[in-house]
Amino acid sequence: MSKTARIILIVSFVIVVLGGLIFGWAYFFMKVPKLEVDQASSQFEKIEAIDQWLAKLESKNKFNGGILIAKSGEPLLMKTYGYTDFRKDTPLTPQSAFRLASVSKQFTAAGIMLLHEAERLDYDQPVNTYLEKFPYPGVTVRHLLTHTSGMPDLYMDLADQHKETLGDTLSISEVAHLMKTYPEEALAAPGAVYAYNNTGYVLLAAIIESISGLSFEQFMQENLFDPLQMKNTRVWNLFSTESTFPNKTKSFMNIIKAVPMSPSWLDGVAGDGAVFSSIEDFLIWDQFWYGNTLISAENLKEAFQTPTLANGTDSDYGFGWTVANEQMVWHNGGWLGARTAIIRRMDNKTCLVLLDNSLNERHNDILQQINQVVKTFE
Repeated sequence: MSKTARIILIVSFVIVVLGGLIFGWAYFFMKVPKLEVDQASSQFEKIEAIDQWLAKLESKNKFNGGILIAKSGEPLLMKTYGYTDFRKDTPLTPQSAFRLASVSKQFTAAGIMLLHEAERLDYDQPVNTYLEKFPYPGVTVRHLLTHTSGMPDLYMDLADQHKETLGDTLSISEVAHLMKTYPEEALAAPGAVYAYNNTGYVLLAAIIESISGLSFEQFMQENLFDPLQMKNTRVWNLFSTESTFPNKTKSFMNIIKAVPMSPSWLDGVAGDGAVFSSIEDFLIWDQFWYGNTLISAENLKEAFQTPTLANGTDSDYGFGWTVANEQMVWHNGGWLGARTAIIRRMDNKTCLVLLDNSLNERHNDILQQINQVVKTFE
């Protein structure tokens, strides 16, 4: 074997060994211990086991957030573990408002439903009825709500491409302008396919602003959050008047050392995200979907109707909710440090909410282990 070949062999071996060590370290660091719960134990004992497990995860830097487990509108476990930001000097509370990321979409959908309830909007009207010169004429409001518009999810790419012509912070109206001015060819006919689309939900916020004459933030506060007395729930972005608000949590990365994560210029938009809420307020939000004084029962059902696609199959996405079946709906989200999820089960009237503000990539594993226990509740 030549000297060059030996060197190459040695270098390759070192790379493999280092790669294995790094992978092993990462696996150990990211791994979540199993939630040990005796299925024969009582509901109280199961809740106690979940609480102790989350406390242990927090002590090992593997969870920083809050949980709500509710049944028939009553909290079985409503608790927080960890801190509001990277400094770790202010403990979280059930009133702490977490960035919800894409879980915000169901709130945006509710705003649209309020306009439909007031007969100011029709789900099946073309979007260009409400947004002048919208370049995809066959796309309806319902298509935006159910991610079946067929239009490309463009807004972040367009914002980067045309940043020099925009302000320092991207706004909802600028997203609508970008989509009108620089449209790209549709990926599919409206209603033909399901494709998750953040742009569509920013445009829904633009529709709310266009119809109401209010900012999206103001409309949601006055027409949804205040009437429901969701005291720690609001839209907040870089265009909000306040630079912060009471009980607001901040995003941070909690991997080796806790470091802050700040919003970028894209965080002037809303609709696809930008709602903050507390686990305490999610008690109200869960019950809202069983019935409320703002939206009729018939209209409320629309949120959980899933469209039939062009190939004859049913999509699994309603209005801001993934519809697993008639008995379970859910959504998750991730942006900056936020890792969020809500699972509502109608068969046992439970609601599971898990919120984290520390860029926790274990979040889904933690969620699924808890959900396996919650679904056993009678």
